Amino acid sequence: MFKKLHEDIDSILARDPAARTRLEVIFCYPGFHALLFYRMAHGAWVRGWCLLGRFLSHVGRVITGIEIHPGARIGRRLFIDHGMGLVIGETAEVGDDVTLYHGVTLGGIALNRGKRHPTLEDGVIVGSGAQVLGPITVGAGARVGANAVVLSPVGPGETVVGIPARVALPRARETEFCAYGTPVRDLPDPVARAIEGLVGEVTALRARLDQLERQTQTDAVSGDRWAAHRRMADQMGDEVQAPANRAQAGSAN
Repeated sequence: MFKKLHEDIDSILARDPAARTRLEVIFCYPGFHALLFYRMAHGAWVRGWCLLGRFLSHVGRVITGIEIHPGARIGRRLFIDHGMGLVIGETAEVGDDVTLYHGVTLGGIALNRGKRHPTLEDGVIVGSGAQVLGPITVGAGARVGANAVVLSPVGPGETVVGIPARVALPRARETEFCAYGTPVRDLPDPVARAIEGLVGEVTALRARLDQLERQTQTDAVSGDRWAAHRRMADQMGDEVQAPANRAQAGSAN
């Protein structure tokens, strides 16, 4: 146990630039304190001393604000940053070199006593406020963005964001540590993408309007002014209605 705690201290120093010394980590980091209580509680749990394990876990929760069930299985070098409000359920499994931020929940969505909590493989990063729910697997090196709600499996190296969580980057291209599980480079912006689509639609409509105006002027010169205006109104109505029809057809599919 002491070897694992030593590794826990080193992992905090490696992944938190605010950590200066081992003594600072030992005395001032609630994430380390939570792991200390967890390792004692888990040791009691696997020996059949379930009440003692739950009591030690409860004491750790009162002191740190971090709730880790003694039945959970946690690997080496887990880094819990800030940690307040973090919850890890009974059947959750956490691999090596995983990073969890405050407000994260590894929760269950069923009442059965079997496997009902998620499995995080090695190197996973889960951002603050994210909820990973159910007996799903988050693949090695995957990243879960802040406040995401993950209800389905995440592949190795993928970055997922949103509610419900969807893949934003299929494979992590950064090899260095990514704070809060959200890379700041090359992350697609869905709002910007939607605005670009609307700008394209407006540009196309403006070009079509110019074309119809020129055609109307030509028809007016030839003397068929009213027919030209009616044709222009009909064509403009079709142009404006077309995007709405496409959107309605897409939602129906």
